[in-house]
Amino acid sequence: MPDERPFVPPVVGPGALAPNVQGALWMLASALGFTVMTTLIKFLGDDYPAALQTFYRQAAGLVILLPMILRDWRGAFRTTRPGILLFRSAVGTLAMIFSFYAFQKLPLAEANALSFTRTLWMVPLAMFVLREKTGPLRIGAALVGFLGVLVMLQPGASGHGFGLGQAAALASAAMFAMTITGMKVMTRDHSPFTLLVYSAVLGLIFSIPPAAFVWRWPEPVDLMLLAAMGVVGTATQACYIKGMQIGDAGAMAPIDYSRLVFTTATGFFIFHEIPGWTTIVGAGIVVAATLFITFREQQLARRAQKG
Repeated sequence: MPDERPFVPPVVGPGALAPNVQGALWMLASALGFTVMTTLIKFLGDDYPAALQTFYRQAAGLVILLPMILRDWRGAFRTTRPGILLFRSAVGTLAMIFSFYAFQKLPLAEANALSFTRTLWMVPLAMFVLREKTGPLRIGAALVGFLGVLVMLQPGASGHGFGLGQAAALASAAMFAMTITGMKVMTRDHSPFTLLVYSAVLGLIFSIPPAAFVWRWPEPVDLMLLAAMGVVGTATQACYIKGMQIGDAGAMAPIDYSRLVFTTATGFFIFHEIPGWTTIVGAGIVVAATLFITFREQQLARRAQKG
């Protein structure tokens, strides 16, 4: 989650690691945590639907945040725009349900590759919601990225197509892009911690109705795995935030894509999934397009700071 405070690089002593190296280690930890979380999502998916897993994910996240909330609960919940927070949390919860469903139904490599399209969705959202000026290079990169999606899905091709899993993955990516766009608006006058608290509390509340429709009491071992999934998911988010805070965002972005390698390997060795050439080529196009957009935004931000 972005932090508007100016970043002050830590002092690097003789035996200390450079900021980008420290950030890279945090990002790798985030990628490994993400792989563990998605593996548990898929492993538990036969018995626990996505809506129910989302409930346990949100509950575990709230339990972790609760001690920090209790230190200053008034400050944690202070807001001037509750409507946007409600909308953002509702969309984020639905996005998480769709994401979990996609990871349950699709090969891990394909579901993960489609999740990266959130960067592509942010281009039109930045244009029409944030009213940001978007040049032809970023628009062109987004179009190329969606071409990569078509390569992966091959709509209408024999033996492959656009099913519910693919639709859920793309819908989830688009909704997560909406929550990120909303976060950019809210960070102008809200702390990242306040946004995280509202996301956890409201996310848990919004996850209760869909979970109730598919509710089942978990076995003790399953309850431990569901709790572990929630804890790992929260830790993964924390590692990602830490990595982006310490390291340069442009340098950290490529490392985030290491989770595509980790999830592909996990899918092969644990679930015996072998990605096809369309998934590999399409994922490569999506990654290249999203990296270009990331680096382009970094360049524009630096020029704006100098000018």
